[in-house]
Amino acid sequence: MSEPTRPKHNGEGNNVDNTAQGVRVVLAGGGTAGHVNPLLATAFELTKHGAQVSAVGTSEGLETDLVPAAGIELDTIEKVPFPRRPNGAMVRFPLDFRAAVRHAGDILVKRQADVVVGFGGFVSTPMYRAAKAQGIPVVIHEQNAKQGLANRYGARFAAAVALTFPSTSLAAKKGQTVTVGLPLRPAISDLAQARLDGGDAPRRDAAARLGLDPDMTTLVVTGGSLGAQHLNEVVEECLPLLQDFQVLHLTGRGKDGPIRQATDSMNSYHVLDYLATMEDAYAVADLVLCRSGAGTVAELSALGIPAFFVPLAIGNGEQELNAADSIRAGGAVLARDKDFDAQIFAQRVMPLLHAPQKLADMGQAARGVSPVDAATRLSDLVLRIGEES
Repeated sequence: MSEPTRPKHNGEGNNVDNTAQGVRVVLAGGGTAGHVNPLLATAFELTKHGAQVSAVGTSEGLETDLVPAAGIELDTIEKVPFPRRPNGAMVRFPLDFRAAVRHAGDILVKRQADVVVGFGGFVSTPMYRAAKAQGIPVVIHEQNAKQGLANRYGARFAAAVALTFPSTSLAAKKGQTVTVGLPLRPAISDLAQARLDGGDAPRRDAAARLGLDPDMTTLVVTGGSLGAQHLNEVVEECLPLLQDFQVLHLTGRGKDGPIRQATDSMNSYHVLDYLATMEDAYAVADLVLCRSGAGTVAELSALGIPAFFVPLAIGNGEQELNAADSIRAGGAVLARDKDFDAQIFAQRVMPLLHAPQKLADMGQAARGVSPVDAATRLSDLVLRIGEES
């Protein structure tokens, strides 16, 4: 069965005029918040400019809830991961992948897409393949310093590759390659702009919401929504060192019990297992101790917040690579997870808390790494390519 043919726009009969009706953009990505959040941030920016936006994901990822909740229409296709070892899935993969590509092509015809924007992940590869078959330009956004397989494939024929980190080696084989940063959630971009404008109103407002003292030097410890057990354990071991500082410790869901018990008598130690308004934690932070997922690194850089990164040792070391540009600029420091212990905390984290000018200098250095207006930059690129298609 051949892949669907894309309708051509030649200005005759009932064909649609893009400039009058808006560029039709299909955004592909999902699975984790790391893919869905920049997708949504880009979608919001595109709709401001009159683009007709829809998204494609799988039926298993966070996009099934987050995308429709944001008012964006969502189509789903089958999740067809590339098998890493010989098994039954490897035998089925060619047929399953062709079926996913046909389904992706049907979606592109239905949406009359002018441009496809991919954020990586399982859903992007068949969307890239279908777009290529129909002559629809592809724009890729790569959020990690080390690119994934889907975006490596798409970069072979993409009209443009947009990077979060300047050090990422991914490049469009024939199209253009630009660094735009990571499209930020509106709450984060608003905070970033407020911090650039100066004044302490965001800090004081967030501190009031969290029950914190806005005038105390504040360490935020976070491992994301699932938490980071190793970070929790090391910080718990170092509690006597933190008596004179304020700490907001986001332990991860179900991991707050031991820390709450150990800090029960510390009035300036605040424990939450999860915080939906992460922008409030950022607003009060003088230093953040955390993992270095691409989203976290980009958000802290755009906000100008110094970080002590302890990368999660997964995959091909992408978390450590994500932090490299911020570290090189002087906006962050790093300790590998296998090395991070109470001694490292005492010798490297505590001196930063005792040096407010050092923290201020690090924050200023971090700010130059990831642009605040990444969503606008990516949106402008997509619209230009879509209008030319």
